[in-house]
Amino acid sequence: MFIRLHYALLASLVCYGSLAVGNERPNILFISADDLNDVPTFMGTYEGAITPNMDRLAASGVAFLNAHVQYPICGPSRASIMSGILPTTLGYATHPNDNAVQERAQELGGDTIPNYFKQSGYKVMGVGKLFHKHLPEGTFTESGTRGGGFGGFGGSYSKHKRNYPYPGTGTDWGVTDTPDKPMPDEKNADWVIQRLQQQHDAPFLLMLGLLRPHVPWIVRQEYFDRYPEPEKIQMMPYKADDLDDVPEISRRLNIHSAMPQTDWLIRTGKWNFMMHAYLASTTFIDDQIGRVLDALEASPYANNTIVVFWSDHGYHLGEKGTTQKHSLWQRSSRVPFIIAGPGIKPALSKRAVGLIDLFPTLVELCGIEPLDAWEGRSLVPLLEDPDKPWDHPVITSWAGSNYAVQTERYRYIRYTDGSEELYDHEKDPHEWKNLSALSEYDSLKQTLSKGIPTVDNSSPTHVKSMIGSINRYRDRVLE
Repeated sequence: MFIRLHYALLASLVCYGSLAVGNERPNILFISADDLNDVPTFMGTYEGAITPNMDRLAASGVAFLNAHVQYPICGPSRASIMSGILPTTLGYATHPNDNAVQERAQELGGDTIPNYFKQSGYKVMGVGKLFHKHLPEGTFTESGTRGGGFGGFGGSYSKHKRNYPYPGTGTDWGVTDTPDKPMPDEKNADWVIQRLQQQHDAPFLLMLGLLRPHVPWIVRQEYFDRYPEPEKIQMMPYKADDLDDVPEISRRLNIHSAMPQTDWLIRTGKWNFMMHAYLASTTFIDDQIGRVLDALEASPYANNTIVVFWSDHGYHLGEKGTTQKHSLWQRSSRVPFIIAGPGIKPALSKRAVGLIDLFPTLVELCGIEPLDAWEGRSLVPLLEDPDKPWDHPVITSWAGSNYAVQTERYRYIRYTDGSEELYDHEKDPHEWKNLSALSEYDSLKQTLSKGIPTVDNSSPTHVKSMIGSINRYRDRVLE
């Protein structure tokens, strides 16, 4: 089994400066999900999700339980992950062109993960959604397709009435009308499996970008059936007056009114079905991850391959009164993040880390020269000691100069108008009590605010467009 395989390597492979076996650099199997929050069982915050393959991967490496992205929508988040540079430095508030991301990173003295590894002698192969679209032109040795469009992502739903029949979002959920047609994630997993069965004449970076559980949450009936008692599905914590103690700018920036609101879901009786569909979509990608991990275990590369798994941002499923990403609350930034491989001892780490740290970490693990442009840092010290003191707050920005600063215990949010929120996750994991107005926390806020970037290159036009999109349906009444 995959877990036993990695345990067997611990005694002989203990070098973290490079995980090379002999003079051979390690391969990298790079797997991402889209819109996956902390429901996987290994994260310990939700009961009932069926994610055995994510769980076994987590049990074979270091699972970071307090990992956060740097922007709560796909494009800017992935740009930051792939470059190791903050979105505010890159200058992205909306979805950037893949080629533009690489050009901008190089302009700043950096690069992107696939291109830098290619320049360092790696065979780069990629399929699925990796950057916002796929990969910048010329960065891959071998490329599959992205698979699926924004609206469909595979799986027709045309014969059914929409469960969420409102404009401004692709959000919907249900059982596919085309159960015999492979979905893009299945075809992309097949593509990766085929590469693991081939011989390669150089170390490889093999990248799989899974589309689910991005909306619409439409998968085959068999994945709904994996949850045989849907009426018992655990719903997310919801407090009707949750937003009474947040500033007005918070309600306007963090609640995207085109998305399903929790009171509407309750009133129409659709919340349970929606949650069921999200879980079914999550279990669907878990199966694809399992197929790929099985193929790795059966391949000649099992003993010398680093496996990383991450999601591009979290997702509200009723918390804070909404169903969306697009917010500075932890529900939009907290994600699964796993690094496994030869010599990495299985452990859970509660230290606050950013996905911006992935690029520097992989470079150090593979013995490649670091880049000066990075604003993330290598997590190799935490791979060696997951409980090591780690005083490096994680920064998330949203829609211009609005920031969240995340530590292991606290989340501090400051908006462009000076308004604030502060949450103590040790006592208040659901962020129900805004502490920012209490004078006893003034010193803490001052300390945390030092982590906020002083440079924001986000285009005012892009920011205005994003805010307009958020507020376009503000006055719509859901009947």
